[in-house]
Amino acid sequence: MQEKIYSTQNVLADDEHNKAPAFVAVPTSLSVGLPRSARLPINRCNLPPDILGGLTFQRAPVALQLDGVRELHRGFFSLLDKLQTADERAEAFTLHMNACFYLDQPEQAGYTDKQGSKRHKADYLRMVRGWSFDSDSREGAALKGWVESRFGLLPRHHGGPIRDFSGVAYRRYLEMRAKAVYGTNALEAQFDLLYTYCQYELARHLPDTTHLTLYRGVNRVDEHETLATLNKQQRVVLLNNLNSFTANRERADEFGDYLLAAQVPLSKIAFYSKLLPGMLKGEDEYTVVGGVYEVSVAAY
Repeated sequence: MQEKIYSTQNVLADDEHNKAPAFVAVPTSLSVGLPRSARLPINRCNLPPDILGGLTFQRAPVALQLDGVRELHRGFFSLLDKLQTADERAEAFTLHMNACFYLDQPEQAGYTDKQGSKRHKADYLRMVRGWSFDSDSREGAALKGWVESRFGLLPRHHGGPIRDFSGVAYRRYLEMRAKAVYGTNALEAQFDLLYTYCQYELARHLPDTTHLTLYRGVNRVDEHETLATLNKQQRVVLLNNLNSFTANRERADEFGDYLLAAQVPLSKIAFYSKLLPGMLKGEDEYTVVGGVYEVSVAAY
């Protein structure tokens, strides 16, 4: 009997849009690892990049923990355990984030009116909204840089393909990343807390679920790096280190002529539209850490 690889539960999404495609599981004998050129040798996570970025992790994921985040905010997560509703926990998260990083009191973090820069306004919410509007923006570079630092996965695209790490595309990404985080108040630490809170909420909402079926519309399938072709509908691809997906299959067709569908491990969801009120305008939008994925491909 073949081992069941995927769980297709998705109670966060509308049941009407949660019909999983007929996935053909990659043979267990086929092991597709993360290419060395797509990862750093180290990261700030409980698993190394070559493990969390490979196909085996998609098949059998485990929880990912960023170094020191839960320990540093132990009291906050203990408080969340006592709150019964998601709205209460979202309010507690916002208050905790504001208190930790002085988001409502920038002068406490050292900002003054004499400074010409207003970089204190570049907080996690502004970065997430900028990413949602344009993933190749300065905000997108900040978030991709955070994934690179914390998970050890290098970006594969930012305003163009990144293959040569001494080339123009990667240097442009580094410049945008530096400008995005310069003068901000521990912006990547804010992302750390956002991701950890997201994982906490997913665990509470979906305690017995390992994957969500998510969709992504693309115009040209070959823009994604194909590592293995299983048949006309199934491929193993290397995704960018951070990607936008949706739980709504019909919504995905607005973004391209081809539909990619993937079983995404919960531990690779960085944040999603319903995590915080008003954080993202798109419904059922999920931002997903990349690596190697098996996907199904369908043309509209």
